[in-house]
Amino acid sequence: MILKIKKDLQNLSSPSKARVYAGFFKTGKGEYGEEDVFLGITVPDSRRIAIKYRILPFAEIKKLLYSKIHEERLVALLILVHNFQKGSPDERKSIFNFYLENLAYVNNWDLVDLSADKIIGSYLLDKDKMLLYKLAKSKNLWERRISMIATYTFIKNKDFEDALRISEMLLDDEHDLIHKAVGWMLREVGNRNLKAEESFLNKHYKEMSRTTLRYAIEKFPEEKRNFYLRK
Repeated sequence: MILKIKKDLQNLSSPSKARVYAGFFKTGKGEYGEEDVFLGITVPDSRRIAIKYRILPFAEIKKLLYSKIHEERLVALLILVHNFQKGSPDERKSIFNFYLENLAYVNNWDLVDLSADKIIGSYLLDKDKMLLYKLAKSKNLWERRISMIATYTFIKNKDFEDALRISEMLLDDEHDLIHKAVGWMLREVGNRNLKAEESFLNKHYKEMSRTTLRYAIEKFPEEKRNFYLRK
């Protein structure tokens, strides 16, 4: 089965797109995506492959997830997401545990963004959230981003407490990808409860990175954006 997946992916590969993706996802020496290898396949095409091969045991999914090829890891995660969304409570628990055991391979921002809220966030929606606070304190960039993005599921369910608390924890983070994640989730809070977002901003906007602030206020009217930007 793995060989068939690899063959299907190779058939969809695009060297020109691969070069673009390699730059976009920062694969240069010393960059966050160093040594990541791209085939140049779009997310919709990767998702179609994932659905085609969705009946794949964990042992085989792990082989894909451990690959240096970005799209193979992405397909592995998209299979997990699809099966989690369709699965029974026991199946969802198994997928959640498998995901946690293999967090080291959820190691670029798109891999996080396409899976963290759909697996970690969805599983923890009605459970204790302390795992996310532990991840937020991690030295690993991707674990910190997972902690933030996972709250998207809570936000969609109009539960903002954990998103705001984790945002506060990550305000001093040095990495641009965390600044963007925090700003994005704050904007999503505001899309559902503007008062909650503005209350947070009024308390913290002067200490936020410019990136976080710009993401958070992106949909504000110009006058209100300018107010927050004049810090």
